Amino acid sequence: MSIVVIGNGPAGHRVVERLRHHGHRGPVTVLGAEPVAAYNRALITSVVDGSLAADSLALPRLPGDTRVRLGTAALAIDRAGRTVYADDGTAYPYGVLVLAMGARPALPGGLRTLADGSGLPPGPAAVVGGGILGVETALALRRAGRTVTLVHPHPYPLNRLLDDTTGVLLAARLTAYGVALRLGHRVVGRRPGAVVLDDGEVVEADAVLHCTGVRPRTRLAREAGLAVGRGVIVDDRLRTDDPFIHAVGDCAEHDGRAVAGLSAAWDQADALAAVLTGGSARYRPAPLCVRLKAPGLDLAVLGPPDAAGDETVTFTDPARARHARITLRQGRVTGAQLLGLERAAATVVQCYDRRLPIPSGRLDLLLGRAADTARGPVELPESTVICACNHVTKGALLRACREGARDLSAVSAATRAATGCGTCAPEVRGVCAALFATEGS
Repeated sequence: MSIVVIGNGPAGHRVVERLRHHGHRGPVTVLGAEPVAAYNRALITSVVDGSLAADSLALPRLPGDTRVRLGTAALAIDRAGRTVYADDGTAYPYGVLVLAMGARPALPGGLRTLADGSGLPPGPAAVVGGGILGVETALALRRAGRTVTLVHPHPYPLNRLLDDTTGVLLAARLTAYGVALRLGHRVVGRRPGAVVLDDGEVVEADAVLHCTGVRPRTRLAREAGLAVGRGVIVDDRLRTDDPFIHAVGDCAEHDGRAVAGLSAAWDQADALAAVLTGGSARYRPAPLCVRLKAPGLDLAVLGPPDAAGDETVTFTDPARARHARITLRQGRVTGAQLLGLERAAATVVQCYDRRLPIPSGRLDLLLGRAADTARGPVELPESTVICACNHVTKGALLRACREGARDLSAVSAATRAATGCGTCAPEVRGVCAALFATEGS
C-alpha cells in the first residue's frame, strides 16, 4: 500500500514513524512545504529565548526508505485518480492519503514556524493575545532580556481556562516576571516601532507577534470535495468521508471540535498508524491538560473551569501568588488549577492523567509533602508518555537506561526527554531510579 502524507510537521512525522514501528514496509512519501526537516513546533519559544538552537528542534530521521520532499507544497488532490499534484511538477499516486497540513495563524505575524521565531528584530516587543502561546511567547521574550508588553482584551490571560482567582494571580506573576500587561485592551493600529491601543496609548514595539489563535488548513480538502467544518472532519478512525483519505493534527476536526496541541496530534497519529496497519485502534481525545512552566512560574490546568465533583479543595496564598483549586469525584481528580505549587502540580497531574486517587492528606498534597505518595513510576505501563513536549514514553526511557544512560543529561541526550519545558525531569529521574533499584544496575 502506497501512502502519501501531506505535511511534514510533528503530526505527519509521527504517523510515518509509527507506521514503520507497526511493520508497514510499503512506499511512503511525505510532502513538506517548509524547506527544512521536520521539527518540534512546541519548542519554538525555546529558540526565541535562546535556550535551544534552531537545529536542536529537529525530529529524528524517519526510518526505512521514506521519501521526504522538502520545500514541496501540494496543490490539488484528484480523488478519482488517487493522485496528489505538487508544485514541483510531480504527480504523487496514493493508495492512502494522510492530510497533516496543520494550521496557520489567525492573523499575520503569528509564531507558528521556525522562521517566525528566528531573526526577530531587536528592541521592545509586543505580544498580542493572552492565550497559552501568547503567555509562553511573552515569557520567552523576557528570558531573552527584552522589554515585553502583552496586550489582551480580557481581564486576565488564559481567561477561557482559568477561574477569576487563578487568572488574577497569574497576571500578578507575569507582572513580577517583568511582562507589562495591557489587559482589557486591543491593538487598533501600527506605527513604525510601535502599536496603538484602543484607548490611544502608544506602546513601543519593534517586534509584534500576534498570538490570537490558529485556523486549520483546509483549502486542499475543501477543493477536493471533502467534508469540512472548522477543520477536515474525521471519525474515530481518523477517516474523512473518503475512505482512502485520513486527516490528523491541527487540520482535523473530530466530534465537532478542531484538534489543537501537540499531544492531541501525536495521539491521533498513533491511532491512525495502528489503523493503517490493520489494528483496531480508535482515537479518543485525552482530557484537557495544560502545563506552563518558566523560572518562577508554574501553572497546571486540568479539565474545564466548571469541572463537576463531590469535593473541592482550595488553597490561596495571595502574598506569594499561589493558588490551587482541585475538584474531586470519589477521590479522583476531575479538574484542577494550580499556580505556583510545582510539587503539588506534579502529583495532581500524574493522578489526573492516570486516573489514580490522590493522596488522602489534602493539605500535605498542596504543600508538596505528599508528592511521593502517589503511585510511583515503576507501576506505570511502558506506553505512558512521560515527556509530553517530545512524546517520550516510559518504555523509551527504560531502553535508554538499559543501553547505558545513567543520569538525566545522558537520558535526555538519548531520548530528548526533559529538553522542552523541563516539567517532566523529576518523573524521568524517577523512572530511571526505579529501574536501577529493581534491576540492580
